[in-house]
This record gives sequence, structure tokens and C-alpha cells, in this order.
Amino acid sequence: MVRISEEIVIRAPIGICFDAARNIGLHPQTVWPSTRERALPSGRTEGLIEKGETVVFEAIHFGVRQQLVSVVEEMDKPHVFVDRMHKGAFRHMMHRHEFEETAEGTLVRDILEFGSPLGPIGQVFDALVLKRYMRSFILYRQRKMKNLIENVHP
Repeated sequence: MVRISEEIVIRAPIGICFDAARNIGLHPQTVWPSTRERALPSGRTEGLIEKGETVVFEAIHFGVRQQLVSVVEEMDKPHVFVDRMHKGAFRHMMHRHEFEETAEGTLVRDILEFGSPLGPIGQVFDALVLKRYMRSFILYRQRKMKNLIENVHP
């Protein structure tokens, strides 16, 4: 299993950051354009996802169109929510979103735990390729989210 944890401070109130992170319509604007990510109608496609709700994202990664079905399993507004993959390319994946008020704004922490299928081959792929790829994905998303929020809520 791989664990990635990244933090960013966004100059905005905690509630704004929390809601932006769970806004399904905003999500495609905060990921790499090359993925062409979109929410499919078999889950929530707009608005703020809530505990127990499902989202189905379709995106292109490594040249392959994939679908990821995730369910929000935990929510403590406006401090944390956790989504877990129920179906997709990973053997398992959990994304924990944490929010903490600071003097500078809101500390946003993304914790991603995942593992690829295929046993030892998957573990090698995780270590050599996927860990760096997923860290870059999270960092890009955090920077885009920061930019969007701070430009709307200066």
C-alpha cells in the first residue's frame, strides 16, 4: 500500500474550502485537462456530495479510459470527509480530505492510500510509477483549488 499526504494553505474560510473540495461540478476544473475527467450519471454529477453518496468519474490515465466508483464513507463538516473506491483500476483506494483553520486561512490536507492489483508486479508499479503520478495529480489539484477559491473569495 502507498500513502501520500500533501498540504496547502488556502486564504479562505474553512467552510468554503470544504465545500469546494466536495463540489462534483468543480472537480473536473481542478484536475489535469488531459484526463478529460467527468462525472457520469450513474452517481452524483453536480453539487456537494454527502455521506453515503456515490460518484462515478470517468477519465483517461496512461492512455486508458477508466471509471472510478467512489462512495463518501465518512463526513464531519467542515473538517473531514473520506471517499473510498468501490470499483475501479486500483486494488483499493481511499482519499481522506482534512481541513483545519489557521491564522493564514485553511490548511487543506489530502491523504491518499492506494494499491494496484497484480500482487508484486502492482507493488513495483506503485513504487516506480504510480506514487509519483498520484502525488503530482494531488499537488496539481490542490494548486488549482487554491487558485479558484482565492480568486473568487479574495
